[in-house]
Amino acid sequence: MIDRNHRNISINRQCELLNVSKGSLYYEPVGIDPYSLALMDLIDRQFTETPFYGSRRLAAWLNRQGYPVNRKRVQRLMRLMCLEAIYPKPNLSKKRKDSDIYPYLLKGVKIDQPDFVWSSDITYIRIGRGFVYLTAIIDWFSRYVLSWRLSNTLEPAFCVEALNEALASSKPEIFNTDQGSQYTSKDFITPLKDEGIKISMDSKGRALDNIFVERLWRTVKYEEVYIKAYQTARDAFQSLKKYFLFYNNQRLHQSLGYRTPAEVHF
Repeated sequence: MIDRNHRNISINRQCELLNVSKGSLYYEPVGIDPYSLALMDLIDRQFTETPFYGSRRLAAWLNRQGYPVNRKRVQRLMRLMCLEAIYPKPNLSKKRKDSDIYPYLLKGVKIDQPDFVWSSDITYIRIGRGFVYLTAIIDWFSRYVLSWRLSNTLEPAFCVEALNEALASSKPEIFNTDQGSQYTSKDFITPLKDEGIKISMDSKGRALDNIFVERLWRTVKYEEVYIKAYQTARDAFQSLKKYFLFYNNQRLHQSLGYRTPAEVHF
């Protein structure tokens, strides 16, 4: 995907052209066995259908489909895929000492204009015999995808790059994310603070707090990812680039009065 020996185009420029995180170049993809990869594919598809399924139900569902697996393995794969079931759970997690967790600011808030609330999330994308992560930043009012990045690691760099690209054109009043380490990292929080943007974070185990990104992932998976079966990261980038252009500029949204996100956003 990236040619380190290219004489005319620097590695940094190649990353920009491919929408790939520069930081991800310096990490080897984590190897994973074919059976686990098959399980991840099935989990991804079923979770997209039933986001309220936790590890226990997914393990039971996989066994009924003829894929023997225990709950512990499903839990491990769900963590690897950044998946968390949508249902209230006791708050048993502890805050990281080097991270700040911000309250959820959007309960009951009326979103009535573009660039009022933006949000971001990460999802799993299957590629050939492996996988990458996709992040995107979306405007809640218009559903417009402001930026996106692919990465083969969960280091914060690709999320920060997507944020900086979005902020180069505009800024929201509120930015909402989950409590993942990418979004609580200093590198991600600092640009938001510098711009005077209010920071909102989902309650633990409440993915519906970030509902518009969840809907975006469902749309991207069913209209693009599942029907394309990417074999390389380059394939994924080129195809997703076309899809997001279509999504922003041509795809009619019923919730927007059958207008496109671009028509509403601009």
